[in-house]
Parts: sequence; C-alpha cells; structure tokens
Amino acid sequence: MSDVTNYQHADLTSLIIKEAYHVFNKLGYGFVESVYENSLAIRLLKAGLKVDCQYPIKVYFEEEVVGDFKADIIVNNVVIVELKAVECLHARHEVQLVNYLKATDVEVGLLINFGEELQIKRRVFSNARKQAENRLPKS
Repeated sequence: MSDVTNYQHADLTSLIIKEAYHVFNKLGYGFVESVYENSLAIRLLKAGLKVDCQYPIKVYFEEEVVGDFKADIIVNNVVIVELKAVECLHARHEVQLVNYLKATDVEVGLLINFGEELQIKRRVFSNARKQAENRLPKS
C-alpha cells in the first residue's frame, strides 16, 4: 500500500475505488452504465466529495473547438472517472479516458468497468506534457 501513496491524488482515487467496489457488491453486474454512474455519484457525494456527472469537455484543434464530449464523473475537479458496463475493457476505452485527460487540465483518470468482474485502470497525463505538446487550451 505504501507504493500507492506516491501516486498523485492516491487517497482520492483509493476512496473512489472503494466506493466503486461498494456499488458493485450491492448491484452486481448487468445494469446499464447510467445505473452505476448514478449509484457511484451517490456514494461519492455521501463521502463528502464534489461530484460533477456528465461533465462537458471541449476538444480543441489549432485553438478552435472541434468537438464536445462528456466525462461520466469528475471528482473534486481533479479526477476523471470514466465508467463502462461491458463484458471486458478494450484499448479503445483506455484511449477514450486518456483523450479526456488530454483535453482538460485534469491529470488523473480512472476507468471503471462494472462487468462480470469489476475492472479498474488508472491513467495519468501530466499538464506539463500537455503544455509541451500544445494540448491545453489557452485561457
């Protein structure tokens, strides 16, 4: 567990994961994604966290908006939580989360799949890297 504390927002992501397990243990698998999203949001709010569901994300290309997406949940404005309710995670699901991180100033993301077994992946995309790659929109 000591290795985990070295991660950015480790305490917060650990709490989110704990609450995801609580939801999964209560509901099991087989529901649509929105059921898990709403349930996890309830648990996170009860834990005293700031939760924004269906958080709008604008994608920029050469300083022009070229797309609008919605992240399932943003917690405390520092962790994007992308939820799935599929048989198993695929690379495209991870790419979706990383793209959300690239398009925002949020650096940490969790991909949580409420499939037959709960699957969780953590991704980080630093703002320093985004600035180096000219990915952050200008304020």
